[in-house]
Amino acid sequence: MTTTAGNDTASDGTAGNDTAGNDTTSSVTTSEGTRTVAPVGPAAPGRRWHRPSAYVERYALVAVWLVVVVAFGLARPETYATTGNLQNILGSQAVLLILALGLLIPLTTGGFDLSVTSTLSLSAMLVAVLNVQHGWSLPACIAAAVAASVVVGLVNGACVVLLGIDSFIVTLGTSTFVLGLVQWLSDSTAVTGVDPALTEWTVVNRLFGVSLSFYYGLLAAVATWFLLTRMPLGRRLLFVGRGASVARLSGLAVDRIRWGSFVTSAVVAGLAGVVYAGSLGGADPSSGSSFLLPAFAAAYLGATAITPGRFNAVGTFVAVYFLVSGVVGLQMLGVDNFVQQLFYGGALVVAVALSQLVRRRTSGAG
Repeated sequence: MTTTAGNDTASDGTAGNDTAGNDTTSSVTTSEGTRTVAPVGPAAPGRRWHRPSAYVERYALVAVWLVVVVAFGLARPETYATTGNLQNILGSQAVLLILALGLLIPLTTGGFDLSVTSTLSLSAMLVAVLNVQHGWSLPACIAAAVAASVVVGLVNGACVVLLGIDSFIVTLGTSTFVLGLVQWLSDSTAVTGVDPALTEWTVVNRLFGVSLSFYYGLLAAVATWFLLTRMPLGRRLLFVGRGASVARLSGLAVDRIRWGSFVTSAVVAGLAGVVYAGSLGGADPSSGSSFLLPAFAAAYLGATAITPGRFNAVGTFVAVYFLVSGVVGLQMLGVDNFVQQLFYGGALVVAVALSQLVRRRTSGAG
């Protein structure tokens, strides 16, 4: 049996020339002849992006973000529309941005990773405990934190790929288990006093007035964008997410790709934990869980922008800062703290609904 996927063949494992708004169909040749498999994404015509409505879809979130910023700037010009507030907004969301970017990898393949915040907490706590209580050097602590994150990702992938358990259930279970480890490591108390060098290289040192942690998040966004849009692996991730059975027929190592997506997500969460430990100057056993809802909200909201219908790095970047711009503005207006949860929760529901509608529209266009 030979298989093809658009302009690529099974020999190189790519999923066609999959650029923005330009997915392909697959054909499978058997002893009975050649049959065409349904398309796995938006239809081919690159001309669709020349329609005004297509540009509205792509940049609507950016426009709404600007409207939010202008509205709160006019409402609170003395506090919101200031350079200091801008620098604070940019620098304070690096951990959330990195975490959300890591989520894009399993989400693109059709999986969920609910253990990312527990992995983040485990990484931050290992850095703090090993450095403060055991005197390890920062490089050794970071290496141990990343290694522990790899183990979490391997376990998640093994349960999903080898045992066939739904990723939602698996990662929910590992999240609870890892959180228990964090409580045990920390004796359920915050650990402070991490080597000041880590704090200096995350929040103290600044470039153009913005803490270095922002640039770590920006670098992660660029790397994720490059992976998903410019590398064959990115097309393979998308192909697996849109149709695992078709991808397998096309010669892709579907199990290995799915497994690797969970390992990648865990490693990125571990790196976010290192940045988080530097931001706090230590680690708290429970604070990491607060990132889960905003991270998923940003990932799904980002899928409605820039490349509608797909999880993408630029859209996620915009979504993170759109959400925090709204939350900060509401706080400056004196709104109660519970509104933040309402804002993130509502954003997640709306984002999931919109991303599904956009995906159906783009898939139906073919």
